[in-house]
Amino acid sequence: MQISRIIEPRMHDLGGGFIVRRVLPFHAHRSVGPFVFFDHFGPVEFDPGASFNVLPHPHIGLSTVTFMFDGAIRHRDSLGTDLVIEPGAVNWMTAGRGIVHSERTPDSHRKHGQVMHGLQTWVALPRDEEDRAPAFIHHPADTLPAFRMGNVRVKVLAGSAWEHTSPVSFPWPILYVALEADSDADIILPAEMAIERALYVVTGGAQIGDSIVPEGRMAVLGTDTDVTVKLAAGTKAVVCGGAPMDSPRKMDWNFVSSDSAKIEQAKIDWTAAMEAGGSARFPLVPGDEEEWIPIPS
Repeated sequence: MQISRIIEPRMHDLGGGFIVRRVLPFHAHRSVGPFVFFDHFGPVEFDPGASFNVLPHPHIGLSTVTFMFDGAIRHRDSLGTDLVIEPGAVNWMTAGRGIVHSERTPDSHRKHGQVMHGLQTWVALPRDEEDRAPAFIHHPADTLPAFRMGNVRVKVLAGSAWEHTSPVSFPWPILYVALEADSDADIILPAEMAIERALYVVTGGAQIGDSIVPEGRMAVLGTDTDVTVKLAAGTKAVVCGGAPMDSPRKMDWNFVSSDSAKIEQAKIDWTAAMEAGGSARFPLVPGDEEEWIPIPS
């Protein structure tokens, strides 16, 4: 079986009319390998003077991965990181026991306007890594393996594919690959490429066997067979997946854990941190200390 399920996204408003397509978690398919959350945002055009602002908020138990096709986001976090996320790079923020970050439009892009288009995914940390120290690592676009498979341009964002390995380090078997077809093309995803895997069509369209996978859909693929994907000219897609997680994951707001008690404690600690103006677990974000997002009621 080449496709086990096709997931249609749900539209989700992040605030201010900024709509994303939320693919994971899906009620009948919570994760693909360690990928427990998958958002596709844009393309959306911001006029000069307009901005995208996600106020400081916390995470635990996961790594967030931002990958841009167009536009830029200024990332700041409680470790003191302050950089602009741009197309083609991979920005890997590991929350571990706790981190706080904000995402905003860079000043230059606010002044001139921009089109923003990208993916944000969350990957769950293994149980023995859930309480590790937080970290942020930026991988510039030119450090990631990029090559061609026929008429398809391939970039390995995490893990290994077709004998190419990403410099991104993650303590669990993982696969994250970006594909772009210059013209109509076939590409074979071999059976050994990850245990659980899915194809998400960012733009354009794909066909697997007799099944059409249109733009904005995720096809969860079979694990025991080579899968031939036909990509229409100009299609952008990603393959994500990896080994099944070591136990089911619970998710509540921005918190992910194998233990619901850890999530409840994180809620208490975040509320206390806001009241105290920061804490050891959830420090303020340098340069972005005036606002934060409370836990949803």
